[in-house]
Amino acid sequence: MKALVQRVSRAQVTVGGELRGRIGFGMLILLGVLREDDEASARRLAQRVSEYRFFGDEEGRMNRSALDVGAQVLVISQVTLAFDPVRGRRPSYDQAAAPGRALELYRAFLRSLRELGFEPAEGEFGAEMQVELVNEGPVTILLEATS
Repeated sequence: MKALVQRVSRAQVTVGGELRGRIGFGMLILLGVLREDDEASARRLAQRVSEYRFFGDEEGRMNRSALDVGAQVLVISQVTLAFDPVRGRRPSYDQAAAPGRALELYRAFLRSLRELGFEPAEGEFGAEMQVELVNEGPVTILLEATS
């Protein structure tokens, strides 16, 4: 399981012109689910994302986590994170979890975030979405459940 996490001052997602989720200061998480992932992967990654220190302290140093700063969270499913860019000239879905299983684990990740105290906004799994964000820093970090 992979999470591309962006520190944002605001972000939102729309589907078919309809607003589905919006946050202020916090993190936008693009979530990719891989074939070998399970619920333990979802819990580990949610914990890692929530505790990873990439928010600034009083001196501007990255010493605070999303939990420390009360960050808001927007989670978007992103199958393209499962692509292997090393081989070929176009994306391959070989490493991605099957859609039904990916949805289960996407929901498990959201559930884990809720258990940690977040109220995540979200997109629509499997839909064509339009995501808008203002990346602060910019700060963008790729985290994996196995890391």
